[in-house]
Amino acid sequence: MTNILFPTTVIGSLPRPAWVQELILDRKNGQLSEEEANRLLDPAIESAIRLQERAGLEEITDGEWRRESYVKVFAERVRGFAPDLNPSGGLPYPAVVAPIAYHRPIAVEEVRYVRERTQRRVKATLPAPYIIARRMWHPEHSKAAYPTREKLMADCVPILRQEIEAVRDAGADTVQLDEPWLSTMVDPNFRERENVADVQYEMDLCVDLINQTLDGIQGVATGMHLCHAHFDREHGTEGPYNLIMPALAKVRVDTISMEYATPVAGGLESLAQFPGGVRLGLGCIDHCDRRVETPEDVVARVEGAMRYVDKERITLHPDCGFSPSVQNPMDLDEAYLKLKAMCQAAALLRERYA
Repeated sequence: MTNILFPTTVIGSLPRPAWVQELILDRKNGQLSEEEANRLLDPAIESAIRLQERAGLEEITDGEWRRESYVKVFAERVRGFAPDLNPSGGLPYPAVVAPIAYHRPIAVEEVRYVRERTQRRVKATLPAPYIIARRMWHPEHSKAAYPTREKLMADCVPILRQEIEAVRDAGADTVQLDEPWLSTMVDPNFRERENVADVQYEMDLCVDLINQTLDGIQGVATGMHLCHAHFDREHGTEGPYNLIMPALAKVRVDTISMEYATPVAGGLESLAQFPGGVRLGLGCIDHCDRRVETPEDVVARVEGAMRYVDKERITLHPDCGFSPSVQNPMDLDEAYLKLKAMCQAAALLRERYA
């Protein structure tokens, strides 16, 4: 994908139609078998593939339409978790209650299904070790199995490495680790709310776990995504990324994808500290704004980033997945039009800067 200027991709999720949302929750509640759910989901996901192709994207996913959420999918496929014990983030999350063990593939079937149905590049998305433990370690329910969050984080690493090799072999061109927690730590109110006493320790831990998970992996492009988190068009935190830029310089990935279209990110000036030697995944579509950007809007955002990062290092994508959890109400037609505008902007940029 990097042999063209301004390649386009998605972060992961697309908004799910209401009937797909219901289907996922019915499967979770045991009202529908996994086999029957997949029989119904397969043609729906094929339509999500065609939507992304029609928009013009160079790299696509399955829309994450088989998942309840980008984090909970880990607990669904790895032994050791019990559902809905942890109120983390306002929605009930699983909690780890026993030593974890790889049980079945997390994203392999997602990747294989898309790979067999498209000639575009395919991205696999997986939660990073730090966010898994932050979301799904509970001081009451988890301590018998994992006295600390850090011990759970460490046990996530080999499981994720095994999965990354499996999705690569299934046809993924890119593997992206989702780690929004790192960027949410720029917000002092968030740090107070989450009792983050030593922010430097937490940043270093997060980055070290990313590197442990990806170091030595061959044959697939690697990425990391961070954002301010969102639900129902509202962000969970805000603030520029200056605090975390030195930590990002230590991350050993091919692309670091960041949220910049939204005003809560504090503007593009923090890109003056963006590390060299890595691609910038530039969030240039504000998924929380109901207004559909024009291609010219997107071009202006990208040209603003080019004041700090060379054009050869910029990939275009929305700020975040449109619907990281099945409960997140978003509009599919709106997402399509935003993705189409982004791809049209990429074409304009190539004409201007080739």
